[in-house]
Amino acid sequence: MKYMLIMNTPRDGYQQYMNWPKKVLEANAAFMQAFSARLKASGELVGAEGLCSPEQALRVRAGKDGKPITDGVFPETKEFLAGYWIIDVPSQERALEVAAEASTAPGALVTDSAGKPIDHFWIELRQVMGSHKDL
Repeated sequence: MKYMLIMNTPRDGYQQYMNWPKKVLEANAAFMQAFSARLKASGELVGAEGLCSPEQALRVRAGKDGKPITDGVFPETKEFLAGYWIIDVPSQERALEVAAEASTAPGALVTDSAGKPIDHFWIELRQVMGSHKDL
């Protein structure tokens, strides 16, 4: 069973992240590398990527002539996709275990923009229903 673990960030999350102490940034990078390496070693990792800041994001659609029309990030958005993992595990229970472990990043104390400690990040878990490989 494939699942997508989705890590979201609040609107100012990228700015918050860049203000983390160097020691916490290093702990986060080490956590993410070790976490993904364990999933890869177990054969459960299908793919994982972090995403650039939403300030660089564009929404795209085709114009009447078929050429792309772009628009930027919208201020009403409260959260943005920061990164994801796709895993292939035998059960939902295992997917929940993996998501819970992912939520413990960065493995060190982090505070939000108001200075309040963040215990763990929420990870959205969604089953992948199919792909082009299933066609």
